[in-house]
Amino acid sequence: MDIGDLHRFQRRRKLLKYLGGLREFPKNLRRQLNKESRKQLKHTLTEIYRSEACLFPAMASLLNTLIAAPNVRVGIVSRNVTIEPEETIRQVLARNDIDSDRLDFLACIPMGEEKLATFRTMRERFDINPSRALACGDEYRDYAAAIGAGMHPLVASYGFEDYKRLVDNYNIPHEVIAKTPQELADRLCHALDLELPNNQE
Repeated sequence: MDIGDLHRFQRRRKLLKYLGGLREFPKNLRRQLNKESRKQLKHTLTEIYRSEACLFPAMASLLNTLIAAPNVRVGIVSRNVTIEPEETIRQVLARNDIDSDRLDFLACIPMGEEKLATFRTMRERFDINPSRALACGDEYRDYAAAIGAGMHPLVASYGFEDYKRLVDNYNIPHEVIAKTPQELADRLCHALDLELPNNQE
C-alpha cells in the first residue's frame, strides 16, 4: 500500500497511519477489502521486514552496548504486524549483528494491546527498582504505558509520531523527547553511565 511520506504518516491518527491519508485512503481501501488481500499484505510485510528492514543509525551500537553492560537488563516489546513477529524481529536484529538470544526478553503483543502490562511484568520479573527502570518508545501510548508501569519514559519523535504532535496533542514534556536516534542513544548511555563505541553505524 501507499501510506505517503514519513511526515504525513507521523501526523495521522492510529488507524489512518496504516491506511494512508486522504490521497492514499480510497485506493488502499479498495485493495484491502477482502480477507485474501489482508492475508497477502501480512505476507508481504513479513517478507519486507525480514529481508530489507533496517535499524535507525546508532541503534545497533546502542543495543549491543546495553546487552554487554553487566548490570543492565535490556529487551524489546513490540507490536509487529507480521507472521511470527518474534522471528521477524530476530531476523532484523541478526542482519544488524545483534544476537537476540542475549536480550533479557523479546515480547510481541497484538496490535490492539497496550504495553503497560508487559512493561510491568518485565520490571517485576527482573525485580527492577522503578526508579532505575527506563522504557523507550515512539508514540504517546508507549509514554503512558511506561509511566503506568512506574518506569521513566524516553520518547523518540523520529518514528511513529512527530515532535509537534507529541508535545502539542499529548502534552509530553519536551525534556523526555529525543529528536534523533543519536540523541536517544546519548541520553540513554548518559543515564546508565555507559559509552558508545566510536563507530556507531
